[in-house]
Amino acid sequence: MTSPKILLFGKVGQVGWELRRTLAAMSQLTCVDYPEVDFTNPDSLRRWIRETAPDIIVNAAAYTAVDKAETETALAMKINAEAPGIMAEEAKKLGALLVHYSTDYVFDGTKTSPYVETDTPNPLGAYGRSKLAGDLAIAQTGCRHFIFRLCWVYGARGGNFMLTMMRLAREREKLRVVADQFGSPTWSRLIAETTALALARTNTPDLALQRSGTYHLCSTGHTSWHGFASAIIDLMPADEKKCREVEAIATADYPTPTKRPAYSVMSSEKLSRTFGLTLPDWHHSLRLVVEK
Repeated sequence: MTSPKILLFGKVGQVGWELRRTLAAMSQLTCVDYPEVDFTNPDSLRRWIRETAPDIIVNAAAYTAVDKAETETALAMKINAEAPGIMAEEAKKLGALLVHYSTDYVFDGTKTSPYVETDTPNPLGAYGRSKLAGDLAIAQTGCRHFIFRLCWVYGARGGNFMLTMMRLAREREKLRVVADQFGSPTWSRLIAETTALALARTNTPDLALQRSGTYHLCSTGHTSWHGFASAIIDLMPADEKKCREVEAIATADYPTPTKRPAYSVMSSEKLSRTFGLTLPDWHHSLRLVVEK
C-alpha cells in the first residue's frame, strides 16, 4: 500500500521536531515552518496545502507565549484559531485528515478529578481562549480531524519547564516552585509517537471519519509544578547540580499576567479505548529524557 502524503506545519517546535522523526518512517513527509509559511496569512497556508495535496495535515504550529497572549491577543487568535480553521477548510476540500494539538488551558481548573473530553471548556486567559477557538473552528468545518489536547509538554529541546529547572539547578542552591497547580507532564516524543501510532491504526477514510473528534493525550498520573521540579532535579547527577532545596510556594507568591488552571489533569481513557494505546506514567518518560 502506498504510504500517505503528510504535510507537517510547525517542524521546529518541541512536538514538531519529534514528529519529523516519527512520521518520516510512515509517510511521504513535507515539513514547513515560519518563515516558509506565514501562519497569519490565509493565502500562504492555502497555497502550501493545495500545492502539496496531502492525505494528512498535521498542525504542530502554535502561539504558545501564555502571558504575552494577554497583550498580543489578535496575533494569538490568528495563529491558534484562524490558521487551524483554514487548514480544516482545505482538509475538507481535499478529503484529508487534520491532526491538531490543543491544550489543557481550555479548562478553568475547578475540577478535582481528571478532565474528560465531554467536560465544558472555560479558559481563564487569552491563550486558552485562542486555542479553544481553533478547536471549534476545526470541528465546525466537518472535516475528518483528531484534536489532541496536551498537558505540560516538555522535552530535550526548545523552551520548556524541564530544561529551565535543569539550568536553574546548575546555577542556584535553592529554587522556589509553585505547589498548588496540578497537571500531567508529557514528553514531546511520547506525543509524536502516540500520534504516529494513532494514524497507523486509522488507515482508511471511513475509520478516520468514525474516529473524528477530540482526545486527551497526556501521561498517566499527575503532580504539581513543585513535584515535577523536584523529580527533575532528583534525576540529575549530583556533580551536575548546585541546587540542594526546592521550596514549595503558592500561586499567589508567583503572580503572572495570566491566571493558570489550578488543576488541569486530563484523562486519556478515550484515546486508549479508541486507538488501543496505553500511555505510561509521567515518571517513566521523565527518567528516559533526563538520563539521555
